[in-house]
Parts: sequence; C-alpha cells; structure tokens
Amino acid sequence: MPDNKNLAQILLDKGKLSKENFEKIRLESLSSGKAPEKIIEENSYATDDDLVQAKGELYNIPYISLFEKGVAPEALKFIPRQVAERFTIIPFAYEEKENVLSLAMANPLDLETIEFAERKSGCKIKVFIAPKSAIEKSISERYSQNLSAEVTEALKETTLENKTIDIKRLGEVIREAPIAKIVSTILEFAMRSRASDIHIEPEEDKTRVRYRIDGILHEKLILPKNVHEALISRIKILSDLKIDEKRIPQDGRFNFRADDMEVDLRVSTLPTVHGEKVVMRLLKKSGKIPTLPELGLRGQALRNLDDAILRPHGIILVCGPTGSGKTTTLYSVLSKINLVKVNIVTIEDPVEYKIAGVNQVQINPQAGLTFAAGLRAFLRQDPNVVMVGEIRDRETTDLAIQASLTGHLVFSTLHTKSSAQALPRLLDMNAEPFLLASSVTCIMAQRICRRICQECKEEVPPSAEVEADFKNVLGKLYPEGKKPVLAKGKGCETCNGTGYLGRIGIFEVLPVSEKISRLILERAPAIDIEKQACEEGMVTMKQDGYLKVLEQVTTLEEVLRVAQD
Repeated sequence: MPDNKNLAQILLDKGKLSKENFEKIRLESLSSGKAPEKIIEENSYATDDDLVQAKGELYNIPYISLFEKGVAPEALKFIPRQVAERFTIIPFAYEEKENVLSLAMANPLDLETIEFAERKSGCKIKVFIAPKSAIEKSISERYSQNLSAEVTEALKETTLENKTIDIKRLGEVIREAPIAKIVSTILEFAMRSRASDIHIEPEEDKTRVRYRIDGILHEKLILPKNVHEALISRIKILSDLKIDEKRIPQDGRFNFRADDMEVDLRVSTLPTVHGEKVVMRLLKKSGKIPTLPELGLRGQALRNLDDAILRPHGIILVCGPTGSGKTTTLYSVLSKINLVKVNIVTIEDPVEYKIAGVNQVQINPQAGLTFAAGLRAFLRQDPNVVMVGEIRDRETTDLAIQASLTGHLVFSTLHTKSSAQALPRLLDMNAEPFLLASSVTCIMAQRICRRICQECKEEVPPSAEVEADFKNVLGKLYPEGKKPVLAKGKGCETCNGTGYLGRIGIFEVLPVSEKISRLILERAPAIDIEKQACEEGMVTMKQDGYLKVLEQVTTLEEVLRVAQD
C-alpha cells in the first residue's frame, strides 16, 4: 500500500494545501504518529472532495463526481438499496456488452465489499472513488427516484409508432405508460432541484438527461438508447407537436403540476445525428417577479436606474449575454411602474412571464410580426411605456429612437459585454449620434453569479495576492482598516454538494450625462465612455461583484467566471 504521507504532498502540489499547513501536518504526524489523512480531516485543512481526489491519485483509482455524473437506472437494479447503504457504495453505469458495472465507493481498498458486489450483481466490477457524503446523498436521491422498473417496462414498448389515440383517453394513456412515469419523474426532480432547463440528449449508445441548476448544467440521469424515441414521443404528445416529424426543429409548450407547484414548460426539439434532442425551459407560474433590490441592485446604481425610470421618455437599455437575466430585470422594472394610469405594451420572443395589466405580444416572424413591425403598431396604441425584447437591427433601433423622441419611455436589451459598449454598437447599426445622445438616458449591464449556500458557508482568509487584487480592482471602494474575510460553501445536502444555492446579479448602471452625450456625438470608443462614467461615480460590474464577494454573498471564482474580460 502507498505511504499515506504522500497525501499531503499531492494536496500541496495541486495547490489545495498551503505550505504552512503542509509543515504543520508533517510535524504533527512525526510527533503524534497520526496519519496525515487523519490530521487533514480533523483540522479541515482540505475539503472532502479535494482529499478524496488526492486519495484517488495516491491509490491510482479514478475519481468520480456523483453530483455531475448521471446515474443509469438499470445499474441500480444490480445492487439493492440496503446493500448500497450498508457498504456506502453506489452503482452508476452498466456496460451490457462487457457485463461491467461501475461502482463508486468511499473505501475502494475494501476488497471484501468488491468481491461481495461481484457475487451479488453477477458482473465484473469497475471501481471508482467518491466522497462518502456524495455517495450517501446519491443513494437517497437515486433509489428514491427508482426509475429502474419504469426503464425495464419502457424497454418492452420502445416505440409509440403512429397509434391512433382517442383525445378523451390521452391523459389516461400518458398516465399509464411506463415512459410517462419516466417523464413525470424527470420533471418532478427538475422542480425539486430548482432547475431552469432540462436537456434530454441522445448519444451513440445512451441518452443523457442534464439539468441546468443555478446556471450550471449537471448530468443527473443516463437512460438506455432504446427508450429515447418513446421518451421524445411522450414529450411531443404533451407539447402538441407532430410525433412523426423528426427532420426539422419544433417548438411547443405544456403545463405540469406537482404538489403545490405548477410550471409552464417551453419545449424545443432539434434533430441531431443520434436522434432528436429536447430542451425544456421551466417557467414557474406561481413565482413572483423579484424587486430590483432582491435581484442585487443597490446604492448609487439603483438610484440612477430609478431616476431614469421616473422620466416620462427616453431609452433604457439592459445589456449582457444570453442567460444573464436581462428579461427578469426588465420585468422587475415594468412591475414597479405598472399602474392603472400607465399603458404598458411589450413585444417579446418569447413571452416568459405574464404580468397582469401589461399588454404582452409574442413575435411571429412567419406571420410578419417582427420586433420592428410590432413596435410600429405600438405607436398607434397610445402607449406610455414600450418594451422591445431585443434591438437586433437598424430598423428596430430607428423606431425605438423615434418612439423615445415622441414622448415614450422605451426599454430594450442589447447583447454587449458592458454598458459602455452599447453606444458604439448602436452607432454601428447606423443610429445618428445626435439622436442617440438625446434619446438614451440609462444603460445597464449585468451578469448572474451563484450565491454561497448559507447552510454550509465557511469563512476563508484571502491570500496576499487576492487581497492585492481586491485593492487594485476596487480602488477607492476598498474598505480600509480591516482585513477582508471571504467565504465559500463546503457543499451539503441542501445545495446538492455544490456549495451554492440561488443566484444574485452583479450590475453596472451608466446614466447618460452631459459629458457622455458629448462623447457619443464625437463617436468616442467604449473605453473612453467607461472611463468618463467611472469618473462620474459608476461602479463597474467587476467592482460590484468584488464588493459582493467581500460581503460573503458569492465567491471570487463565480465573479471571475461571469465578469472576467
């Protein structure tokens, strides 16, 4: 067996252990005779995950992250739940041709357990190492889903073909079928785990199910390839799509209720080389629209945005890449100004949330209803406030400017990295500088970071390099006088072992002042506009993120993941 003392060395080499703690472990091990692993665990010098990965490297056993890896339901039937709980093991994959069962173990050196698992399953065992907590969580989660029986049943009826289904019996058929049970289990799990999207993806020899939770995709389930077509057909029946049309993408929607929650699902199919891929976007019907402070806006940025909203006319732009929460921010703003005396019209692609008292229009390019056509029609509808889902072309830009100049308040989104880049982008769309300077009143850019889980949050002192980075990025905003203490989530049952739960926005709000108007007229580059805005007190997105890291709301890794240039 390898020398345990190498464990600390591996952690040091990987940057998971400081030199100071490495020396402490070495000295304590020499004086007390304790194994380094025991010392590391007792003093929490490294996370469970890091320790297990280092053990895997030490013993030359592959590490598996059960939070990221899907579990094949047919693998679970080889090892009963009682056995899995007793030995802290979980089977997660099965290769039928080779008769190989992949097994995650907390103690992969336990040869008796491996031998017992081989006898019990009748398979060759391929061993992987995983943290004990992750295996225990996976056992309770996967066995309670218990999809293996449904998958076995579904294999017997692998295709729906073109059966004639009486519309009166449709609900009955969908409820009875084993495939329907798989679909409802997939949806229920998505709702329980707060997923925003479900990806059902065909591969050469399997179908994998991934969930987007807090903006990150997690693989949670592996299904046999044989059930793929039947699975997609069920979803198509629910979404009112053509079952026999597999050559072109289709879009549909349906509602799903579980317990007290109801979600609206937007379904999109896409033909791929291995079959049709389905993505379902979950939109909570009961979910209330958050306020601007709840999203993470505060201080001067919130005041600047509020000032722009209270003006009777002008253009307010929200910038950021896809999935950065622009639409949610616009809905928050609209909810704030949604009064009986205000006529609000929106044109969106698609309408994500329905707001009572707001006239919402979905674009339909096939019928000729584009953003530009809708915006043109809106101006004859006596609106006070107009929201355009996205400014994509010159025509929409011109119409938005005209609407603001004729006394309307216009909201829209733009795909740019920062708020300052929005102005040169609009100039690229041939907008006249003098019209832009007089119509655009405020530009906001944003990203979404994951929040630290409060249940397993722990404080982490920053290194000297990190502290220097904070001082450099924050400048005058850096709180002098006290040493900053950062935080991170260790990973627990509540947050699915990720260390994060929920999300928070980071923002920069650029009000168009007199000096910035002058820069627009001069067609100044984005860097000059940003410099001027910062001189006038704008907090950049990165600075806002760093401040939220100092407040222990999120982590530095998250801010750099979404806001690093």
